[in-house]
Amino acid sequence: MDDGFNATFLTLDGYVELHKYRYLYFVSMCAVYILIICSNSTIIFLIWIHQNLHEPMYIFIAALLLNSVLYSTNIYPKLFIDFLSDQQIVSYSACLFQCFLYYSLNGAEFLLLAAMAYDRYVSICKPLQYPTIMRKTTVSIFLGLAWLVPACHITLPIALSANTKLCNFTLKGIFCNNSIYKLHCVSSRALSVYGVIVLLNVTIFPVIFICFTYTKIFIITYQSCGEVRKKAAQTCLPHLLVLINFSFLVTYDVTVVKLESDFPKTVHLIMTLQVILYHPLFNPIIYGLKMKEISIHIKRLFCQDKLN
Repeated sequence: MDDGFNATFLTLDGYVELHKYRYLYFVSMCAVYILIICSNSTIIFLIWIHQNLHEPMYIFIAALLLNSVLYSTNIYPKLFIDFLSDQQIVSYSACLFQCFLYYSLNGAEFLLLAAMAYDRYVSICKPLQYPTIMRKTTVSIFLGLAWLVPACHITLPIALSANTKLCNFTLKGIFCNNSIYKLHCVSSRALSVYGVIVLLNVTIFPVIFICFTYTKIFIITYQSCGEVRKKAAQTCLPHLLVLINFSFLVTYDVTVVKLESDFPKTVHLIMTLQVILYHPLFNPIIYGLKMKEISIHIKRLFCQDKLN
């Protein structure tokens, strides 16, 4: 490649024996992507068409599943192109855009989970005030902030990176994440500090808020009757499982980026695939099985003959 080409395009060097297994990669990941789209979209559709699911809790679940669809669509189509291409390349501008969406949607996930935790807290601990507090306007504001706040946080470092000189044009990964900062000729301390601020605002603080909220819920329900404890367990447990799962995967992502040189290429690929595989599939399974009202509608949708 000539210098002009290298200055504009990056090589994705995270695949293992792609020339040998490209069709296996393509078929496997295509099947996973179709499953992600169908499973998440099914629950979103059920929440949309059934009036009894038009409550804040289910609206937040639909938003969370929509976020998973957007998250997957940001990554998978480019993977399909790379599987079938002789060269796994991406323009620097497209790489920055993918990185922007990736971390914006990651941040939105935590903020949506925080909004769901607050909704459960008001529902269980302040049931008489719930209709007044969790109005449609409040839900709309929470949804807007969940997507807007991370996007605003991520915009600055991405904009600064767009004008930063590159000294390396090989990205050790299969999609664009924080690894792009390792391509810069000069490491920016200001960007590193700002990255910590972003991590605190859209990840650490929401997780602390969620843990604090559910602790309050469990303390209050422990002192209540069995019916209240049962309701708390049915509605809070799925949210906690999703939070734990997603937190582990984000930790994986940070580990891969920070310690990529210490990992064999195969291990690096496996860990990266876990980040993009598990969570988009985990969400609809958890909410489809653990949320009673959603589970009922799913059974009616797929087992109509038996139920009739």
